[in-house]
Amino acid sequence: MKIVVCIKQVPDTAEVRLDPKTNTLIRDGVPSIINHDDKTGLEAALRIREQVGGSVTVVCMGPPQADVALREALAMGCDEAVLVSGREFGGSDTYATATILGATLRKIGFDLVITGRQAIDGDTAQVGPQIAEQLGIPQVSYAEGVEVQGDSLVVKRQFEDQYHLLKVKTPCLITALSELAEPRYMSVGGIVDAYNKEVKILGFDDLKDDLNPAWIGLAGSPTNVRQSFTKQAKTSGTVLSGLSADEAVDAIMAKLIERHII
Repeated sequence: MKIVVCIKQVPDTAEVRLDPKTNTLIRDGVPSIINHDDKTGLEAALRIREQVGGSVTVVCMGPPQADVALREALAMGCDEAVLVSGREFGGSDTYATATILGATLRKIGFDLVITGRQAIDGDTAQVGPQIAEQLGIPQVSYAEGVEVQGDSLVVKRQFEDQYHLLKVKTPCLITALSELAEPRYMSVGGIVDAYNKEVKILGFDDLKDDLNPAWIGLAGSPTNVRQSFTKQAKTSGTVLSGLSADEAVDAIMAKLIERHII
């Protein structure tokens, strides 16, 4: 089984900065990590490979510095790494990103695609399902458990306070929740091996036969961020003290009426 895991290198959430003109992330000088849900997907892929054999390829779309994230994935035990990078891809929204990754996956081949549920810098949870639509394959989102049964997967899908058990044939795509698996640590030998392996780089010229230039990058994205701003701190509330229960209720009701809440 050829398993491909799509990961994203994201900025440390405590260090997120935005360009006020383009409303895109400023990555220069910002610490980056592998998105946690994606790392969970990596672990799930490695466990499936240990169970049924095959290979695990990790794919990341991003700037050249995303090489670091791919090396970390190799150090965890992945077999191959692919960096999808090019100026033509810069500023892509979720649809354009899925279009580019779909073209990449068609080029390298796959039996199973795993993505994280969502990225911590965008929280859209759109790219995984959009990739499946681009590829025309079945998908199961919010996976918190997965078991291989022949040429099919049985996926435990989180659903409110219950769960679904869904059986899906490969090729297919699943999006991983953090509950799916606890990511393993890199080994010393794995780190050494990771920096002895080649990270394959695919640019626009490598994918252009399967890409419409009008639908990638910032200019080709059908959605964009209109405005971004820092959450404002709230003022301290009113503390009611020295009142009986009835008096406190009357005071609260008066405030609610005053602000036209009720």
